[in-house]
Amino acid sequence: MHQVAVIAVPPVTTFDLSIPELVLGETSVDGRPGYAVRICTAEPGPVATNGGLHLTVPLGLDIVDEADTVIVTGTSARDDIDPRVLQALRSAAETGRRVASICTGAFVLAQAGLLEGRGATTYWAKTDEFRRRFPTVELRPDVLYVEDGNILTSASLSAGIDLCLHLVRSDYGAAVANTVARLVVAAPVRPGGQAQFITSPLPPETGASLADTRAWALRRLHEPLSRAALAVHAGTSVRTLTRRFHAETGLSPLQWLLHQRIELAKELLESTDLPMGQVAHLSGLVTTDSLRQHMTRRTGLTPSAYRTAFTLRQARQDAASPAARRPV
Repeated sequence: MHQVAVIAVPPVTTFDLSIPELVLGETSVDGRPGYAVRICTAEPGPVATNGGLHLTVPLGLDIVDEADTVIVTGTSARDDIDPRVLQALRSAAETGRRVASICTGAFVLAQAGLLEGRGATTYWAKTDEFRRRFPTVELRPDVLYVEDGNILTSASLSAGIDLCLHLVRSDYGAAVANTVARLVVAAPVRPGGQAQFITSPLPPETGASLADTRAWALRRLHEPLSRAALAVHAGTSVRTLTRRFHAETGLSPLQWLLHQRIELAKELLESTDLPMGQVAHLSGLVTTDSLRQHMTRRTGLTPSAYRTAFTLRQARQDAASPAARRPV
């Protein structure tokens, strides 16, 4: 089981702190939990939050030594971050373990020196402050999350869910990640480069959104969907559809469709033995050439190489599982 240590740095953002357990805790692989998520802090006991509440965190930083992934969640702390937290993060990163942050947790990673010369992101409203304090970090303020080697950072609130779903997808594949997304009623795995929706307008006052149209399209990815077809289903013009689609997803309708089709192709490559032609057809990418082009552009691997890489990764995970090591 993948061990995850979540570090609470007071005053902690309670919503951010709950995300890893809510998402990773829902992950099940072959009937077994995929992650063991534990929360820790420098001084076990009551931990202050941004809202004036106090949480009780009984575990100390010693559990970080046992973790495969270490996550720092949002905090209002800036200059008074406990040196023990910074050292624990440095040690984890130096040994090649995965270190991540949600929201303003990026300030903690930066103060630990882990973002020096790296790409990173944080909550868009804090980008000016972040740039002033850490000018050598390659800040990308308009994306959901950034992965740079073994260091990952995400924007605020719901982007933390996207980051955790990305971790699930990296560890266990698209099928498991999309199952978790459904369980937590979240969007399927979204690309890290998608916008944080800084200036997105609210849906119309009627309460109408394109959620039903997106769900309708997800069931028909194998069909030659067009903007006109989406507009007909939404009962709106193509121009209005495009504007509202970008407002709600940060992407144009066709960009969103392409991303969903590539994700479906990944899931089919990981979870089935279907020939490439069928994978291309069922995912809506139509031809094997189109499948190869988009998979190579998105993942750096051809469809065949992607399937082989996932098969080998799954075999290593199976071999490392307690059941595989149990004497017969």
